[in-house]
Amino acid sequence: MEGERGASQGGDDGGRRRKKSIRRRQPDERTSTAAPEAPPVVPMEEEPAPAMGDEDEPIRPKKWETVGNGKDPFPVTLVMRQGARRLTSEKAMSDLSPFERRRVGRRDMERECDHMFVAFEKAMDPLLPYQDREWFWSELRSRLGWAVIRAIYDALPEFQIRRLEGMGFGLFLRLEELTPDVALIQALKERWDPKCHAFLFPWGHMVPTLEDVVRITGLRVDGQAVTGTTYRSYQEPVERLLDLEVRGERSSLVGRTTLQASLGVANARHRTGEGQAEYQARLTEDARAVLAEEEGEAADRDLQRFLILVIGKLILGTTGDPVGCRCLPLLEDMSSVGNYAWGAALLAHLFDSLGTSSRETGVAGFFPLLQVWVYYRLPSLGRGVARRRGAVPLLQRWRFCRDERSLRQQVTLIHDTLDTVPFGHVQWTPYVGENDATQPWVERGRPYIGRDIWLHCFNTVVPLHHRLVARTLGLHQAVVEFPTRQRAWERPGRSFRGIQQVTDWTVRVREQLDDWERRGKEVVSEATSDEDYYRAYARRYGAQVYKRTRRLLDPEGRISSLKGILHSTIQQ
Repeated sequence: MEGERGASQGGDDGGRRRKKSIRRRQPDERTSTAAPEAPPVVPMEEEPAPAMGDEDEPIRPKKWETVGNGKDPFPVTLVMRQGARRLTSEKAMSDLSPFERRRVGRRDMERECDHMFVAFEKAMDPLLPYQDREWFWSELRSRLGWAVIRAIYDALPEFQIRRLEGMGFGLFLRLEELTPDVALIQALKERWDPKCHAFLFPWGHMVPTLEDVVRITGLRVDGQAVTGTTYRSYQEPVERLLDLEVRGERSSLVGRTTLQASLGVANARHRTGEGQAEYQARLTEDARAVLAEEEGEAADRDLQRFLILVIGKLILGTTGDPVGCRCLPLLEDMSSVGNYAWGAALLAHLFDSLGTSSRETGVAGFFPLLQVWVYYRLPSLGRGVARRRGAVPLLQRWRFCRDERSLRQQVTLIHDTLDTVPFGHVQWTPYVGENDATQPWVERGRPYIGRDIWLHCFNTVVPLHHRLVARTLGLHQAVVEFPTRQRAWERPGRSFRGIQQVTDWTVRVREQLDDWERRGKEVVSEATSDEDYYRAYARRYGAQVYKRTRRLLDPEGRISSLKGILHSTIQQ
């Protein structure tokens, strides 16, 4: 159907008549009988609206990735936008005249692209085996650079390891890589409500809390807020502390490859036939040959570069390739790095990323936190497999249960399951049986756990509305005023994307910073049941909690059905 539509539209004319224009030859131009040279192919800026595809067509990311280094036999550019895949190649298009290129139909283009992709699969198969092309691209886009960071960590001298342990990063850096569950993250993002900073499910609000962060990652959630002054350009501190350059004159980004090369990992790609263990060992040896072996100025610079990579790619990571260095001023005094609540900054950054447009399939930040959070709270989804019983932090206990179905099928199935999960299968207090004696970092963060509090990460200041999930504290959920974004300062980071002005956030958000220093507000509930909350929730969100794409939306019917299910569950 998509090909027929493209053929009927006649290429990029879209079925509409346009007035022809005649270009006059300039006086200095000469006539020529040779065929005009085709211009180089560039990614398309505008595309026709995609036709309705099959039900099983996978949802693909919209950004485009370029694969190839100029030496490969198949330099292919993968363009993904609005769920439609486009492949263009210089080899495929250079033989066509501009007129023929405009007139070629979408059906013929996609047929040619499929042949190109088969050849590309054969070329890439020895480098990175995968089951299907959609899984490969989704996983490629979602990598956090975990393997590279772990290899550099293993290459650090013993005195550097002790310094990282004292800063509170030791547990986090020893975590094993968790395969990303792209379908689960996308399904969760579609249920995120940016007004109240919580997920909307049929059984009420749910949100990751500081207790989830400290138990799953081992990062510190107590101490000083990760805040300070943001600048227009970070060129001076980057040159002075890292001996590197930022990507632009007014930028806070450092190239990832440049940063990795400064730590000895110049070539982080898998070699043909190289296993994961061999790959890790090679990167570790390359890094060990460059890193300073004795304490001093060179060792401090190595540690600052490594911490920027850890914070910029894992804790406060972005969907793009560059690494942010806004936190570099906090690393200038290495003795105070461990005083900051990096776990709370991780949660603030994740909330900010979930609040972006639902059309974006990527999620910035440490998304494995969301996966393990779902494994504990909603075990009936079956997205994770338990391993290493008793290991801490809790991320060590889980691995992803790989699903071979298309991404669209998985997302639809997750939404359908969430709509029908019995209320009794939701685990509100999954950590009751945990032995906190083996997790002292949890006890240290206890004063901040279970409270309404503002989370800080420089220009990102977001609220953690713990009162919406009082059931995680073993309390009945009372009816509360559902939060709305009506105050201009509630989310100030949104207006400071890209090039920033010089802003001192300790002054700009003084009220929220005082709230953090007072450790927020305690959550209490005098309710004896959840029934009043369920009724108020149904009235407010009845038409939003159902996300099934193949079901006609009837808001009034959904609300009535939801009230009946809630009342029946309460009675049971």
